[in-house]
Amino acid sequence: MRPGNKGVLALVFVLAIAVVGVAGCGNNDLGQTATEGVPIQQDDLKINVAETRFLNPNQPDDKQYLAGQQIPPPAGQVYLGVFMTMHNTGDTAIRLPTVGQLSVTDTTGADYPAVVSHSDFAAPLGSTLAGHSDIPAPDTPAANGPTQGAVVLFLVPQGITENRPPELEIAYAGKTGNITLDI
Repeated sequence: MRPGNKGVLALVFVLAIAVVGVAGCGNNDLGQTATEGVPIQQDDLKINVAETRFLNPNQPDDKQYLAGQQIPPPAGQVYLGVFMTMHNTGDTAIRLPTVGQLSVTDTTGADYPAVVSHSDFAAPLGSTLAGHSDIPAPDTPAANGPTQGAVVLFLVPQGITENRPPELEIAYAGKTGNITLDI
């Protein structure tokens, strides 16, 4: 072995140990703060935001998400759809967060509560989720939709993009979780 190869082998060994250490971490210690696409854990409820986007009532696909909402929205406001998955990691049924426990907050501290939605794609906020079950439930419109997530609607000002990144705040089970949204 040439003398220069010892340094390369040592570096490969150190990197291999680091990779094994990171891979062994798993998802057992999910935090209360994350970015879109990274789940948070609040007691037995694991929440992941798959996609965030403004919904256009004039788009045929978006009309389904906005069923029952005021169209057009009030002047100066737009609908923000936060598409998420939820999983009950426990053995017993739990109650999902209610509309009043979810809000979007911009960088100025302005807070925008979730809007009640009865769309086939809406997250069933406030309902019960059986142990080891998922939202959206399999074989539902939300599970088979393009994002494969259930939507939570927010009515926000058109200029919210000036104060980004906004955060989804979830006050649930005595804890507050925050997910930075990507809009």
